[in-house]
Amino acid sequence: MIKMSHTVAATALVTAVMFGGAAFADSGSRLTEVIVDEGQSRVTVVGEGSLSAKPDVMRLSAGVEVRRPAAGQAFADARGAAARLTAALLAAGIDARDLQTSELSLGPEYDNHPKVSGYRAVQGVEAVVRDIEAADRVIDAAAAVGEEVRLNGISFEVSDNREVLVAARKAAFKDARARAEQYARLSGRVLGAVVTIGEEGVTPPRPMAYGAGLMADKASISPGRQAVSVTVRVVYELR
Repeated sequence: MIKMSHTVAATALVTAVMFGGAAFADSGSRLTEVIVDEGQSRVTVVGEGSLSAKPDVMRLSAGVEVRRPAAGQAFADARGAAARLTAALLAAGIDARDLQTSELSLGPEYDNHPKVSGYRAVQGVEAVVRDIEAADRVIDAAAAVGEEVRLNGISFEVSDNREVLVAARKAAFKDARARAEQYARLSGRVLGAVVTIGEEGVTPPRPMAYGAGLMADKASISPGRQAVSVTVRVVYELR
């Protein structure tokens, strides 16, 4: 059996010998190989499909931070501020099921160790905002609770990516077939039937985190778009 394969790097152009002729693979191809076995030829290609989707969910990471001379007072005041923050988020339209405590801490602070200068108490909460149009209202409500409030950042995500995944798979398969057809032409062959198909990887929409500093302008809260990618390996017969 004769097996010829090559990997194409993103920054280089690699040539491979196919059935006595020279063929150039485009730099987007991860792997293309030609296998000749007892007169039967096959070409294996990797196709990639990527589509974008608009996020429909925002996650707000917030919390309260309090410093007091006594540990008990710091903890009590932080708990009280956290309760006010929770009430404000509920009033802004967040469902109680979409609120989760993300942090709870109490500890000493020092001027010169081991001399304690006071105590710091923190309680965090993550709020899931399912109505992107309400994002500004929710953030403003949290910030208005008081000086103890901390806005730690936001992230966006797509709640249901099944439809965009279907489209990305279709695009990946189309890309694989186009690559295979090119190699068939370059080798003087005709592309035959599909032998095997394998999905090599799916990259779901990744949340894009933004710092709290981007929230200053009410017009700055925008979910943008996120990409989902699918990679598929397809083996074709060559005639």
